[in-house]
Amino acid sequence: MDRTSLADFLRRRREALQPSDVGLTVGPRRRAPGLRREEVAHLTGMSVDYYARLEQARSPQPSIQMLRALARTLRLSADETDHLHRLSGHAAPDRTGSSPYVRPVLLRVIDQLDDCAAFVVSDLAVILAQNRLSRLLQGDHSGLSGVEASSTWRWFAKPETRSMPEEDQPEQSRIRVADLRATWSRRPHDPDVTALVEALLATGSEFTEIWERHEVGLRHPTSKRLVHPKVGMLEVDCETMATAEEGQNLVILGAAPGSETYGKLELLHVLGEQSLGGQGAPVPK
Repeated sequence: MDRTSLADFLRRRREALQPSDVGLTVGPRRRAPGLRREEVAHLTGMSVDYYARLEQARSPQPSIQMLRALARTLRLSADETDHLHRLSGHAAPDRTGSSPYVRPVLLRVIDQLDDCAAFVVSDLAVILAQNRLSRLLQGDHSGLSGVEASSTWRWFAKPETRSMPEEDQPEQSRIRVADLRATWSRRPHDPDVTALVEALLATGSEFTEIWERHEVGLRHPTSKRLVHPKVGMLEVDCETMATAEEGQNLVILGAAPGSETYGKLELLHVLGEQSLGGQGAPVPK
């Protein structure tokens, strides 16, 4: 492990990122360029003290899981992610995995979609980037790591947080499992995939029964119903598009102007994060 080079690399990548790149608002008192250490720590799901020790070249060797989370937070490319692992004394990750890097053009696109909730999601249902309305509608997904970062894991492990009407949930469960089965078939030896499947099998009979059906490639609905704690039922149109990065999709949730749901989405904008306790809806998509 090259602690000095690792510290320098992390610091330079942190300083190269702007708050807007990761969905943060720039305050009037910000003077230094790039992200702050505490912002990187929060987005990665680690303590500020631990991240500070990484940049001070006095930390223990970070785990593979921590490196994946750092690569996602710092928007590292595939080559940068390989470099991060080697500096930390680990082998470069298998390139068959899904990249946590979201292209800058996609970040600009989702931020420009003011009247839609837009986010980039991996093939393990990990939200990699989301715009303001997505955070207000679905909650802020930054700072999550490991299997808990997957909304599919939260769907089965914490069913009380589901944001759909109860009668719509069985079909959504089948779709989520079928998507994961397709990912597993593409990279069955990937440690992230294996860890997620094993964690889901431990959640109980619902996932296990659907997993054993071996369904793959179920059609995603073009509309879905969501229940938000502040504005109630929303009927949103849903568009899912593949991106240039394998294993990533751009998802857009919106409604026709003039519709009741469109008005409720506008209301979410007005209420803002402060009114909603800073987290939006405490539920996954």
